Amino acid sequence: MPSDQPSDQPSDQAAPARRPARDRLLAAAVDHLARHGLGDVSLRRLASALGTSHRMLIYHFGSKEGLLVAVVEAVEARQRVFLAELAADTSTPPRAQARHMWRQLSDSAPAPHARLFFELAGQALQGRQPMARLLDGLVEPWLDPLSALARRSGMAPEVARAHARVALAAARGLLLDLLATGDREAVDRAADLLIAAYAPT
Repeated sequence: MPSDQPSDQPSDQAAPARRPARDRLLAAAVDHLARHGLGDVSLRRLASALGTSHRMLIYHFGSKEGLLVAVVEAVEARQRVFLAELAADTSTPPRAQARHMWRQLSDSAPAPHARLFFELAGQALQGRQPMARLLDGLVEPWLDPLSALARRSGMAPEVARAHARVALAAARGLLLDLLATGDREAVDRAADLLIAAYAPT
């Protein structure tokens, strides 16, 4: 019987037999938070909205915090897939691809996922569990697809990777700016400057 005590077990250690059910609950949680936000909803109320029990959420995610971390990881993974697909499209100029990626990210910024990302990242930097595991995915998984775009201009791999790191940091800063100020026009202008500097034509 599942325990009510949070285990905060990392998502990638879930037993294979548990994975399909866990993935279904996670997908439902991602969609639910996109539509309704998080607010101060309890784990029980969230479980009810997802059509399950709070015990099942604890079984699969360890705690409410574990579920939220998994949601952020899932959204980040979806964004990286989108970026990798853009990078693989050699028929579209990298600068146009970068604008497409920025539009996808900034259009989703009003959704609760973006605010949740920054909130949990801050807690991760303080060493809080299970949020701390987010630190492993904040930078490195993004560098290969971002570097692939930069290398199309003939950059050496190490230079392209440095460009990728700067672009990632700046894009996240712009998303935080957008969330804090709501000034879409000004942030888009700044994004255009970033794209012009770090994406080849």
